[in-house]
Amino acid sequence: MHAQTRARPRALLAAVLTLAVTGLLGSSLGMADPAAARDGHHLPHVRLGARRLGPHMRGTDVRALQRDASRLKQPTGPDGVYGKGTYKSVRRLERRRGWVVDGQVGRSEAVSIKGAVRAQHDRKLAQAIAGKAQLQPDGTALAPADAPEPIRNAINAANRIRTKPYVWGGGHGAWEAKGYDCSGAVSYVLHAAGLLSSPMTSGALRHWGYAGMGQWITVYANKSHAWMTVAGLRFDTSSAGESWNQGSGPRWRASMRSGAGYAVRFSPGL
Repeated sequence: MHAQTRARPRALLAAVLTLAVTGLLGSSLGMADPAAARDGHHLPHVRLGARRLGPHMRGTDVRALQRDASRLKQPTGPDGVYGKGTYKSVRRLERRRGWVVDGQVGRSEAVSIKGAVRAQHDRKLAQAIAGKAQLQPDGTALAPADAPEPIRNAINAANRIRTKPYVWGGGHGAWEAKGYDCSGAVSYVLHAAGLLSSPMTSGALRHWGYAGMGQWITVYANKSHAWMTVAGLRFDTSSAGESWNQGSGPRWRASMRSGAGYAVRFSPGL
């Protein structure tokens, strides 16, 4: 009994020493709690451009770089860690802008990146004021500043179904559906704008409204397909004419497509 009693404090002391040594080693080797690494509050607070950035670095400047790269169409997750994804995005950005391709970001590159993001924001703001919807990085559309309420409603409706899959007949049995076909998606948006009381097929949409292009909404329809533009931005279940294929289903599309072979229709006042 006495031997066991003496052994317990020794075992406890050994355990405490092991934990202490492990903590010291972990600290000296730069080991971090994975949960802490994921939490932005535990990242070193550094302003983008204050130091040269490269692989394996961490900090709020890395996270700022990741967000700016994503805004410049080189997407990477904003986790604040300069990993493989960030390295690849930076190299693509360097090639696009004619910089030295080394996967690192010095002060001059950081200044150029921040300037490009500001210029992009200014262009979008100017276009929004001029009456054109803006396609956002997440695939939604931003209504222009001068858009009337029916157009804002139409854009919000299209945003709601923009990730739905293509389903033949979808949107014709009920406004809210698991998926939409081409005319179902167009009908859904027109209904939100107060321009349609019940869904129409693509063939029927050839005779909707009046012939010609609208100021805010234009519908393109033939016997087999229908699509539309809202505030100058195309909404279509087909990716025809796009280099970036988002797949079939109701989506805002970055590019226009030819209206040849389609009846072009609009509603007076819009």
